[in-house]
Amino acid sequence: MKAPLPPTALAPAALRTATLLLAALLLTACATAGQPPPATVATVDLARYAGTWHEVARLPNWFQDSATTRCAGVTATYTPRADGTVGVRNACRNLAEAGKEDVAQGWARASDPSNARLRVTFFWPFFGDYWVIGLDPDYRWAVVGTPGRDYLWILSRTPAMAPGDLAAAMAIAGREGFPLDKLRATPP
Repeated sequence: MKAPLPPTALAPAALRTATLLLAALLLTACATAGQPPPATVATVDLARYAGTWHEVARLPNWFQDSATTRCAGVTATYTPRADGTVGVRNACRNLAEAGKEDVAQGWARASDPSNARLRVTFFWPFFGDYWVIGLDPDYRWAVVGTPGRDYLWILSRTPAMAPGDLAAAMAIAGREGFPLDKLRATPP
């Protein structure tokens, strides 16, 4: 496994993005008290899950929706690695900085045999949860959340989803207790 770059080797925007994502991942480690964790899908084939996903909707969060980082055109690219981990590249067009692209690179590892619960890091040794709670049988869309239900992303292989697919994804998120009234479409 490749060692992460020291912070001084990162570009300022990448360092800022990585720091923001780290803090967000740390916050996701706290589950909501009194509520069982959301159910994940039975299994995820990481080879089929690999590739680029487009964020279609998300719960607002400070690292994508702050005054200095307003993310649009968000993509996540997952690349299987020989050691069994998955490379993660998140990118967005930063509307707060004249459309400049912000990129965060990290990696993930499965935390259970189903591969539906992953631990992701953008700033090792700190990890956050990435739980696949909904997945189209053909891997056309996915619903990803955290145990505390404060973070939720609806992802698609294409920049837009068919209304029926989006409704199915939202139904899964709602069934698992995520606050759909706060869900926002991701700007293209």
